[in-house]
Amino acid sequence: MNIVTRLRDLQMFNPAFFWAGIAAAGVSLFGMVTAVAVIPNTDPIGQKTIVEQLSITPTAEILPEDATFFREERIQRGDTLASVMSRLGINDEEALNFVREAPNSRAALRRLVTGQTVYASTTAFGKLLSLELPGSSNDRIMLLERRSNGFKLGETTLAYDVRTQTKAAEIRSSLFGATDDAGLPDSVATGLAEIFDSEIDFHRDLRKGDRFHVVYEVMMNRGLPIKTGRILAAEFINGGRRHTAIWNEYSRGKGAYYTAEGKSLKRGFLRSPLEFSRVTSGMGMRFHPILGSWKQHNGVDYGAPTGTRVRATADGTVEFAGRQNGYGNIVVLQHSGGIETAYAHLSRIDVRAGQHIQQNDSLGAVGATGAATGPHLHYEFRVAGVHKDPLTVSLPEALPLMGSQLAAFQQRSAALLAELNSVPISQIARAE
Repeated sequence: MNIVTRLRDLQMFNPAFFWAGIAAAGVSLFGMVTAVAVIPNTDPIGQKTIVEQLSITPTAEILPEDATFFREERIQRGDTLASVMSRLGINDEEALNFVREAPNSRAALRRLVTGQTVYASTTAFGKLLSLELPGSSNDRIMLLERRSNGFKLGETTLAYDVRTQTKAAEIRSSLFGATDDAGLPDSVATGLAEIFDSEIDFHRDLRKGDRFHVVYEVMMNRGLPIKTGRILAAEFINGGRRHTAIWNEYSRGKGAYYTAEGKSLKRGFLRSPLEFSRVTSGMGMRFHPILGSWKQHNGVDYGAPTGTRVRATADGTVEFAGRQNGYGNIVVLQHSGGIETAYAHLSRIDVRAGQHIQQNDSLGAVGATGAATGPHLHYEFRVAGVHKDPLTVSLPEALPLMGSQLAAFQQRSAALLAELNSVPISQIARAE
């Protein structure tokens, strides 16, 4: 029973008692409130507010002077060199003035295209150490570097991190359709067509359901793919027949594709030393336009404009490169099996005696030097010193790998063959 109910009961007997009780209860209640309000602070330590002015030290001041920061920025619409450098955290008027005044800087500034990326390294205070701007091609950059005696601005080749990528696909309509759906770049599709050109006619022999696996190089820079490199290995199943190609490098950057058994996939000799040309004079007796008499013509003449690239028809070594009587500028290659090829009337020579040449390498350019009435290429094919008609002679096949070369090749190719079969055909080309 609470105190108010109790007092009401008392009122029934004596009103004076009721009001006296109410007064006593009120005094007790207010006494409790006062007691709460005056409870002393029992904290023996006490509390005190102190306000002090603290100086915040900038990050740059607590870092060593030679600390390096790396930054990157995408070029935005309307950007200038100054705005890009500002976003990169560069606070270096000397560097900005150098770029503005350098003779080769105009070309670099014209390449500040929206969406491209620029990279910079600076000190903690914003002093420029290096700046990378877009170059004249995808694999080149314009590099600005701080040197001990000032700045240097020049174009250089990108440093690549080379990685390998393995993919597979099935043909539904075309080679390019399959590579597109498998996420392969067009350069890989073109490379596959070139590698298997001597075994598969990609215009007539390609069938729905054909499959391929490919291992190729990806050139990376700062973790981003820039371009594709060589195809290292490929397997193409065409009409149920399996074709395999493995890259065999026998010197830096030089090599060819072979089957797993060591057989070369390229033809021993190309039929023509020019990619696009027309035959203007065949081999045999002809009336010489300069000598004015009948004379044996020991080669084939190909008509082409001055400057047209002349290519080696097969691997070989340069036996002679220079000027020779009526031939004018001539290159003679020595091939295996006692075969020689000669390329005459050149406007320029791009090789030197003793140099090893691969099939399709440039030897020079079409010209009209020596006894020539106009620009053309005179091409000769000799076997053991005897001239043969380049248009009808049976061209030898490329030599296979043998002995220690074959053993070393098969040892290197084992890992590539295993990688070819490590990826299932998960990307199926859709019908176009």
